Amino acid sequence: MAAEIDFYELLEVERTADDATLKTAYRKLAMKYHPDKNPGCDVSENRFKAINEAYECLKDPQKRAAYDRYGHAAFQQGGPGASGGEAGFGDIGDIFETIFGGAFGGGGRQQARRGADLRYDMEIGLDEAFHGKQAQIEIEVSTRCDPCAGSGASPGTGARRCNMCGGHGKVRAQQGFFMVERTCPTCHGRGEVIESPCRACRGEGRVDKPQTLDVQIPPGVDNGTRIRLTGKGEAGPFGAPSGDLYIFVHVRRHAMFERDGTTLLTRVPISITTAALGGEIAIPGLDGARHTIAIPAGIQSGKQLIQRGGGMPVLQGRGKGDLVVEIQVETPTRLTARQKELLRELQATETGEESPQSRGFFDRIKDAWSDLTE
Repeated sequence: MAAEIDFYELLEVERTADDATLKTAYRKLAMKYHPDKNPGCDVSENRFKAINEAYECLKDPQKRAAYDRYGHAAFQQGGPGASGGEAGFGDIGDIFETIFGGAFGGGGRQQARRGADLRYDMEIGLDEAFHGKQAQIEIEVSTRCDPCAGSGASPGTGARRCNMCGGHGKVRAQQGFFMVERTCPTCHGRGEVIESPCRACRGEGRVDKPQTLDVQIPPGVDNGTRIRLTGKGEAGPFGAPSGDLYIFVHVRRHAMFERDGTTLLTRVPISITTAALGGEIAIPGLDGARHTIAIPAGIQSGKQLIQRGGGMPVLQGRGKGDLVVEIQVETPTRLTARQKELLRELQATETGEESPQSRGFFDRIKDAWSDLTE
């Protein structure tokens, strides 16, 4: 019965049922048809076995996917994807390979495993990020063993076919009604066994060595910029390709400039007289040039003046960002007697028209006070 009746029908659920629904339906039916509750009833016993078989299949996402696609034929000899399977089973690995894109593989040795990627963190200054730089780094990394040329075998020797898997790199074992395929534990998927390992690398085909590498830091890099050096990571085992080395850039804080993408921001204090009368200020840029900023008369604290093209270079592009100068009007704290006298004379001539914001504020205060006293 279990081989003919649909698993979903056995569990009395829809084909779209989720895991929780499957579990609930199984428990209900298992309790109903359990042999202890139906002693001597062959029909209940067979039903109970079929329900268990159905649930064991559908609760496993991979088995369920195979069943949804091929039905019972997924687990029978001669079914879709079968290749003269062993022990009366079709090649379930081929079925899973069709569904999951090779996750279970179908026979044939594994591809050589690529070496691991490596990470290196580099700290640079903002001026170096502006101009770019040629840097050298030193790391210890696994590289190809020279005596054996990465093969892992002693010079003059080679590898033989693995007897365990017959050179396929995989072995099969039966688990229940499934034929499970695993990486060969003897050759680790290579399909070959080294009888005389290289002494220099102990059969790995790679050794750890210090390396000095040149790194080109392009202008415009920012925090978190990643630079890839292809093939400079760890060498793969047994002559497999090397991984990559990734340089992660960290830019130190600057004493004068803050950065936001390609925009540079600096805060500049100016005197009250410069703020009132206007003038010019000169700022040394990261590019080494002198940037002259015109200060309009009557400027207020917090006002930002923008100079186009005075910011950071665009990474791997053209042009530069902006230089933003934020003005901070500084109130004098150390005045001479003469300066105080001049300020008092200026104060005596004030009519309120000189500072419209202050006048407007205090006018609002007076209006609010009048409303409270009425």
